[in-house]
Amino acid sequence: MFEKLDEIKVFRDPIHSYVKVEYKIIWDCINARELQRLRRIRQLGGAFVVYHTAEHSRFSHSLGVYEIVRQLVSENRMIHDALSEYDRLTVMLAGLLHDLGHGPYSHSFEAVTGVSHEEITRRIILEDSEIHRILAAASPGLAQDVASVIDKTHPNKVLSQLVSGQLDADRMDYLLRDAYNTGTTYGEFDIARILRTIQIHDDKFAVKESGIHSVEDYIMARYHMYWQVYYHPTARSHEAILHAMFRRYRELLENGHPSIFEPIDSFMTGKEISLEDHYRLDESCCNFGIGQFMNCDDPILADLAQRLVNRHLFEYRDVTSIEDVAYMQRKVEEAGLDPRYYLLQDTASQQPYVPYHKNKEDFIYVLCPDKEVRELSKCSVIVSALLNAEDKKDYKMYYPKELD
Repeated sequence: MFEKLDEIKVFRDPIHSYVKVEYKIIWDCINARELQRLRRIRQLGGAFVVYHTAEHSRFSHSLGVYEIVRQLVSENRMIHDALSEYDRLTVMLAGLLHDLGHGPYSHSFEAVTGVSHEEITRRIILEDSEIHRILAAASPGLAQDVASVIDKTHPNKVLSQLVSGQLDADRMDYLLRDAYNTGTTYGEFDIARILRTIQIHDDKFAVKESGIHSVEDYIMARYHMYWQVYYHPTARSHEAILHAMFRRYRELLENGHPSIFEPIDSFMTGKEISLEDHYRLDESCCNFGIGQFMNCDDPILADLAQRLVNRHLFEYRDVTSIEDVAYMQRKVEEAGLDPRYYLLQDTASQQPYVPYHKNKEDFIYVLCPDKEVRELSKCSVIVSALLNAEDKKDYKMYYPKELD
């Protein structure tokens, strides 16, 4: 039904060895400008200030997610036979395109602007874009079907679980890829065994009992990657300053200050954002804007910008009581600084195994020797302990080092 390339195209990849492309529509989407833009968006936001090799892009991650989905629907015989060619291609496209809407600095920019990357992704797929035209030319309803897999509204729940669930291609790729590119081992697990032992049972994924230990490693990898990499306090300091800088710029615009960097203004002021606005705002563009902020006439904005560029980050301290914050606020004010921008707080928390929406299809299931399917925590002492443990939370405040 769908046109194939004359020969299989391959990308060399440090995680999957090769990313293989057989269908022309996949190849065309990879070469579309909206996906190529992801080469200019870092995967890990502020983590590069801690792990100097964490420079990999959303583009490489998108190819990796696609490749995991491709392996599942092409090489896992049970999944292959349970899906039509149309469904297999739909879910491969969903894996490839799931991050199209990401803005600069990974999730940090999204938190500043309130613009959801999921909504932008949906718009790129469904509105007038190069990606949409490629999908529409292949099949009239394909764009809508791909979007519905990504936003978990597709009637075949298995397709969404492949891309976004508890044991999904997205998480498996980013854990392995982020561990590799940060030079850490926290995110490593046996993905090959997981992919071999996944089956479909009663319209949901289940792993054979022989794959439980690999799944336990995967869940522990996620736990350790969050606390050792994603929630590293120095990376959080970078992100806190980034937030404060953009908040300051928004305040200046709202108070009538002339624009300093026009490409970002619509994101700051709540105006309608066009797909063209989104397309041209990548990290190279934003980094130029931050350079403009460094030379502006507002001392707070200029100072925050130079801190980001030169890695003069804030110190951090655990928050154990309200008195801790009150004490530091007095020190900030005594130094003549505005605590709205020089005393920043955040909370990190993470549960390694909790379904996104607590729907039954989001749990990980195990196909036991007695042919019964049981939720993973009923078969694993390790996962049961994690599921029932108290949530781990980390409260921190950030302030200029010179105040210590």
